[in-house]
Amino acid sequence: MPAETFLVAAALLPFLGSVAAALLPRDARNAAALLAGVVTLASLACIGALYARVSAGPVVWILDWLPTLGVGLTLRLDGLAWLFAVLVLAIGALVVLYARYYMSAQDPVPRLFSFLLAFVGAMLGIVLAGNLIQLVVFWELTSVFSFLLIGYWYDNRAARDGARMALTITALGGLCLLVGMILVGRIVGSYDLSVVLASGDAIRSSPLYLPALVLILMAALTKSAQFPFHIWLPRAMAAPTPISAYLHSATMVKAGIFLMIRLWPVLAETDAWYWIVGTAGMATMLVGAWSAIFQHDLKGLLAYSTISHLGLITLLLGLNSPLAVVAAIFHTVNHATFKASLFMAAGIIDHETGTRDMRRLSGLWRAMPHTATLAMVAAAAMAGVPLLNGFLSKEMFLSEAVDNVGDHPVQLALPVLATVASAFTVLYSLRFIRQTFFGAAPHDLPKAPHEPVRWMRLPIEVLVLACIAVGLVPNLTIGPALLVAARAVFGGATPDYDLAIWHGVNAALALSMGALAGGVGLYLAFGRRINNNPRGGPWLMHRLDGGWMFERAMTGLVRGARWLEGALGATRLQAQLRTLFLVALIAGLSAVLAGGPAAVPSVPLTGIDPAFALLWLVGGACAVGAAERAKYHRLSAVILTGGAGLVGSLTFVWLSAPDLAVTQLLVEIVTTVLLLLGLRWLPKRDEAIVAPPDETRRARRRRLTDLVVAAAVGTGLAGLAYAVMTRPAPEGIARWFIEAAYPQAGGRNVVNVLLVDFRAFDTLGEISVLGIVGLTVFALLRRFRPAADSLERPRQQLRQEAADRAHADRAVGDTATDAMLIPAVVITWLFPFVCVLALHLFLRGHDLPGGGFAAGIALTIAFVLQYMAHGAQWVEERLRIRPIAWIGVGLLVAGVAGAVPWLFGRPFLTAAFQYAEVPVLGKIPVASAVAFDLGVVVLVVGASVLMLVALARQSLRRAREAAVEQDSRLETRA
Repeated sequence: MPAETFLVAAALLPFLGSVAAALLPRDARNAAALLAGVVTLASLACIGALYARVSAGPVVWILDWLPTLGVGLTLRLDGLAWLFAVLVLAIGALVVLYARYYMSAQDPVPRLFSFLLAFVGAMLGIVLAGNLIQLVVFWELTSVFSFLLIGYWYDNRAARDGARMALTITALGGLCLLVGMILVGRIVGSYDLSVVLASGDAIRSSPLYLPALVLILMAALTKSAQFPFHIWLPRAMAAPTPISAYLHSATMVKAGIFLMIRLWPVLAETDAWYWIVGTAGMATMLVGAWSAIFQHDLKGLLAYSTISHLGLITLLLGLNSPLAVVAAIFHTVNHATFKASLFMAAGIIDHETGTRDMRRLSGLWRAMPHTATLAMVAAAAMAGVPLLNGFLSKEMFLSEAVDNVGDHPVQLALPVLATVASAFTVLYSLRFIRQTFFGAAPHDLPKAPHEPVRWMRLPIEVLVLACIAVGLVPNLTIGPALLVAARAVFGGATPDYDLAIWHGVNAALALSMGALAGGVGLYLAFGRRINNNPRGGPWLMHRLDGGWMFERAMTGLVRGARWLEGALGATRLQAQLRTLFLVALIAGLSAVLAGGPAAVPSVPLTGIDPAFALLWLVGGACAVGAAERAKYHRLSAVILTGGAGLVGSLTFVWLSAPDLAVTQLLVEIVTTVLLLLGLRWLPKRDEAIVAPPDETRRARRRRLTDLVVAAAVGTGLAGLAYAVMTRPAPEGIARWFIEAAYPQAGGRNVVNVLLVDFRAFDTLGEISVLGIVGLTVFALLRRFRPAADSLERPRQQLRQEAADRAHADRAVGDTATDAMLIPAVVITWLFPFVCVLALHLFLRGHDLPGGGFAAGIALTIAFVLQYMAHGAQWVEERLRIRPIAWIGVGLLVAGVAGAVPWLFGRPFLTAAFQYAEVPVLGKIPVASAVAFDLGVVVLVVGASVLMLVALARQSLRRAREAAVEQDSRLETRA
């Protein structure tokens, strides 16, 4: 099987598993856990099978999306991506097993595993991304799915607040990442990761380097919880412990680390990188270690220790040293193993004792010896005790701190600060062990402590075994994978390093032993005082608390938004539109004035045809009349508005744009009818009411202001049109579309070819918006639905109400028919003819005026006519049309038509065409774009009819209310 197949399967399986888990029943805990475990192990097997191939070079799979813009779906697996993918999937599989026994049977466990698998897929998307834009998409997906995971217990306010904080901060970083990646792509001329990684000199020498660097680092520092953005991580501890163990050991916080490592060859080795990344890492390491000392909650201690270790890794990446990058990769793996095991151990303690407060825990060694032993080994690895994996990477860190001493005071203090932070790590690790597992026997706990089930402890045993194995034989365990990852970053310039346990007596060893001794001494001196401190630390700790800082920032943003709303907001739409138009007018005039005097027209103007001028006078009169009559008679205003639209359609015919004319005419028909139906719900005008003089004067001033703004904007647009039409047509995109329409898309109707082929992606977005508009109108009008208790009424009463509704519907239809000049039977006979017209427009649209949108509007007119003749019952019951389903089917058909080219190795929405002889119809174009156009037809009909049905239901409701009111009046008179 090709290597690319394994790669695609590994990336796709988590998302498929997420969908499958979401479909499971709420109580299917075993099935959901089995599904999640099989999916993660299968993806891990696919990634593991590619190790030999990755050792020789990257495995790349490309699916073109927008090839002309350099955007595609690219999976790229090199040594660095392989190591992180294994980390994500291996610890993910262990977390799935742990969560099966941690989560309560009352929890909706399938939902948890659905979110977890989606997050795994998003994290793999970041790691395997071979395109910068694709990386940004998956980056934001991790923020969304982490929000769902942290807020899993949504009835818990702490979980909701923690999820909101994490999403706000990391999503803000994601926006910065998007802009930064666009800048990098602009510098390089490509978004392909392989091209970008080969363009380091061009990026660093570009004037856009510094803004791109700041924006990308903003994303990395927010995601990896670096100071001052670290505040979200402790609040995320409100998530279930399996989620905390996963997000904060191997995935969420490691995404920022991965991004900095991935882009290190092209962004690092500059002073800006050194001071930004190094300073952030140093501050985070010290703040996190200091804060962890004073935590009484086990997960709180581990959260702040995670911040400290992330700062350590970031500091290594900021030293501009290749050896430091290797040490950062090494410590990333080590931290994932011992931190995941510590979180799981804390979860077991909470699960079996009912509390995580270290002030209430003591002596758990007696009741939980196996768990205590595993937790102590993992804590010792975190503290950097020899013969464990944490000692090796921390010694490499201290060695780099010594080797990178410079003349600057901060550089001189680097080894000292690194040693102090390491001593703090020993202090809080020792406090974790001593306070939890030793001392007097526990008493007054919510639960009697005992060992968990065997399978719940197995993930911790595997991770602790990895800590010991890497610490004893690093060259046989992590060595090969670390070398492959380092080569992926540095290529042929990979530095030499040694993972031996013993390097002799040197400065790094001395600092490491000093940190161990210093941490023990600090605990002996201050351990009891820390344990007895009820506030959890000195006053400064509360100012570093994430909740206080975040809430102050959010309060400031809300106040600023309210001030802007008060200064710029308006309760009337006219005022907002006036501001918008004035800003556009000022901007246009500024551009004209900045460009100097206009050039003399170089193209002779066409003479004015009297008939065309008369046509436009009629259109202008209709527009002015509609604005004037709207004050007194809405129906005539709508009719005059339709007249102006008809003049616009005739103008398109006059200027040889029949395709636009057909579409304009059909749209005018539908919108006019919908406006007429909507007029019924507007309040009636009472001509007897005389407005006060002040209000009348204000109304006149508003209308005069609107007239001035409209005249100015209209004059500006007329001037723009004049400037365009009096200059030679540039040899640009318009000519290209005309020349390429038939050779490349097989159509002579350039407008239709443009919509369904060249710019089909825009059309897909536009029809999606149209579907959303239809659903929105339906939802707004649906607020008048019957009360919920009506569903429990007797069947006989429901049948009677159905009969009443049918009678009211017929009454509405009869009323509409009586008001029409054309008999209802004639309109009924028109239905098949209008359908044939819609089919005609659809089939001819690729070469002649027509197309999917015009056909959809024409078919909508057929339904509108039947509604006008027979009422809503004919549309809803006789035809049994389901407009919401039509919207979904239309989007599905258009999307599938766009995705089919992938099967042939072509980009999304690529069209193919040929002509076929069909009996009766003759020669017709057979193009794949026709399928896309069919989706447009279905969605347009669905959205339009949905709005029509919504209005019809309100008609029935008003008719019933009128009937009830009339009956009440008759009863009152009687």
